[in-house]
Amino acid sequence: MHGPASPGWLLVALCAATGTYCLLRMRSSVEEQRRAAGGEALMGFGMAAMAVPATVFTPPVWTWPLYAAVFGTAALRALWSARGSMHHLHHLVGAAAMVYMAVAMAASPGGHHHGGAGVPAVTGLLLLYFTGYVLLSGARLVPVAVAGAGTGTTRWGDRPELARACRLSMGIGMVAMLLAL
Repeated sequence: MHGPASPGWLLVALCAATGTYCLLRMRSSVEEQRRAAGGEALMGFGMAAMAVPATVFTPPVWTWPLYAAVFGTAALRALWSARGSMHHLHHLVGAAAMVYMAVAMAASPGGHHHGGAGVPAVTGLLLLYFTGYVLLSGARLVPVAVAGAGTGTTRWGDRPELARACRLSMGIGMVAMLLAL
């Protein structure tokens, strides 16, 4: 990312923490949740690596095609998984956005985030989608009274509000990365 290093490091920390929590969610006893958490962990760590400030580390030229291949594969997997759950369509859009950013980075001079990298219309559509996703996810986190809530203990990996907060964090990170593109 270009610009001051502090926002870049904050984005790295946010995405890495999100990826770490998603790894914890992979220990869930619910298979669908484990699968979704795996894709989200990949996304979180990929975003963290992509957000490292360019003043600290300049990735080699082969990094961006590798990113495009990894997230292209993740997009195909999300497309296949979307047959059973519509939530995977969001994973598809996220993985496609990562492919788009990797291709834009490979095409930009020096492979750094520069204002104007990428196709403005595509960047705008992705910004619109992820901004809407962030607003909707934030609204879903607003507490509501729950009638007849269970008294059993819930493991950290199975807490739906933390999973939503995790997805919200990645959505915010994606908006920040697209704005810096």
